[in-house]
Amino acid sequence: MALAGCHLEGHAEQVTATRSPETPIAAPRPAAPLTSSAPLSPTVRSTVRRGAGRARTDRAELYAVLDAGLVCHLGVVLGDAPVVLPTVYGRGRGDRADTLYLHGSTGAGTLRAAAAAAPVCVTVTHVDGVVYARSVFHHSMNYRSAVVHGRARLVTDHTERLAGLRAVTEHVAPGSWDHARPPTRKELAATAVLALDLAEASVKVRTGPPVDDDEDVEAGGRWAGVGPVRTTFDAPQPCPLLPSDAPTPAHVLTGRLTG
Repeated sequence: MALAGCHLEGHAEQVTATRSPETPIAAPRPAAPLTSSAPLSPTVRSTVRRGAGRARTDRAELYAVLDAGLVCHLGVVLGDAPVVLPTVYGRGRGDRADTLYLHGSTGAGTLRAAAAAAPVCVTVTHVDGVVYARSVFHHSMNYRSAVVHGRARLVTDHTERLAGLRAVTEHVAPGSWDHARPPTRKELAATAVLALDLAEASVKVRTGPPVDDDEDVEAGGRWAGVGPVRTTFDAPQPCPLLPSDAPTPAHVLTGRLTG
């Protein structure tokens, strides 16, 4: 099935010495969220050419696409082949609002390559609807998508590492950073935190009904429209090792479940 004009065709053709190793480490609380800064400034890689009318230039729309997602795809070249892997992420807050944080095992090849300043590409996509057209060629999808290009930075500053890990945790499971046990020194040593600047990014959005050829509309006899798609969260399922009367914390009931 051809998804003509679909975003998936591309944006561009575009701590103290006496502390025990297992003692949890407190983390700083994040600053208040920043709404929007400078508009998106296209580069050769981030200029939307295919379906340019669907490009967005407001940085707030970039924030919205990233903040609404759960998983991004990190692309990097390992050896002589590209590798694209799904991973969780989190956007910074305050003066780090234009920074995307990624994390993973220090032994992961993709993170080691990214930390060595290899060019990377991060994408986040939301499918909002399947667009049924009168012709197969004009079938498409309604979507919101962001593509970020750049070179990731290995975060070594202790305070920023904790802030980055908090950003990832709070993005996926709001309220969990304060509820769960903080990471220990051993866990931190096994975790790589990367920071990717959002300076070179593009956003593309498609909404609305199919765009059919006039002759297909006039011919009639074929249904066309949109099948809406949305992501919802079901009721929490407690761990079987919890006491049977353990209440579900408020942050689980009011976090992502209502988002």
